[in-house]
Amino acid sequence: MPRYEYKVVPAPSRGLKGKGIKGAEARFSHALQELMNGLAGYGWEYQRAETLPSLERSGFASTTTEWRNVLIFRRPRKSDTEDLGPELLPPPEDVEMEEEFTPEQEAAPEEAEPPAIDEDDPEADPSLQDETEAEDTTDGQAYSPLRTFLETRKASEKKK
Repeated sequence: MPRYEYKVVPAPSRGLKGKGIKGAEARFSHALQELMNGLAGYGWEYQRAETLPSLERSGFASTTTEWRNVLIFRRPRKSDTEDLGPELLPPPEDVEMEEEFTPEQEAAPEEAEPPAIDEDDPEADPSLQDETEAEDTTDGQAYSPLRTFLETRKASEKKK
């Protein structure tokens, strides 16, 4: 079982300015992103955010409880990284087959002809229903791969 070392850092309390980043929420998100990406570059994996109490002195003799937001990261210990390698499995045992196949059974079955496509039914072949690439043409009709396919198929049948 791998062992981890943990790092606890204070969560940013203010946003971080950046090019094209506007607004307090976006700046704060950018500050979190930079902190997390910076630590990830050193192998730290983000785990969670916590809000924890902290007793602090207030004045000469009294204390108050302040709540602190922290981010928790972890990474495998350096000495345990070799334990994380792949585990080699033992080689398989020789197993005898009960049934033997004849060369006729091992041969691949003959390829069947593709089913005929009904040109008047666009639902016959769902791959031809792609209408996402629709563009207006010069004659005002939208471009359709299905229509183009059917027109070329009809034209080739007329030539025969």
